[in-house]
Amino acid sequence: MFKPKVPTMPQPTGLITPPAAVEPTAVVQRTPQSSTPLATQPPTTRPTVQLTPGSALALVGGGAAVVLVVGAVLVSMLLAVAITGASVAICALVIRSLIASDNQHR
Repeated sequence: MFKPKVPTMPQPTGLITPPAAVEPTAVVQRTPQSSTPLATQPPTTRPTVQLTPGSALALVGGGAAVVLVVGAVLVSMLLAVAITGASVAICALVIRSLIASDNQHR
């Protein structure tokens, strides 16, 4: 009852096609003739990026702006977390003080 039963693979039903036979093909070797020159393809030219001093300065300025913006966002998020934590701590102290003063007056 508690022994696992391993499922067995049922026999396939229906039409079964045998695997296709692979027939070898004949290899024909051609010898190059000396009178016909081999045609070579010209090398593909890829567009290159030309960095002028102005564009390099723009890239540096853009990178610095991105770093400053990301830094400002991260610092503002950290400041928001710090302010929230401080306000929650102050609220906890006020509530604790109110509960303690309520217990002393009774």
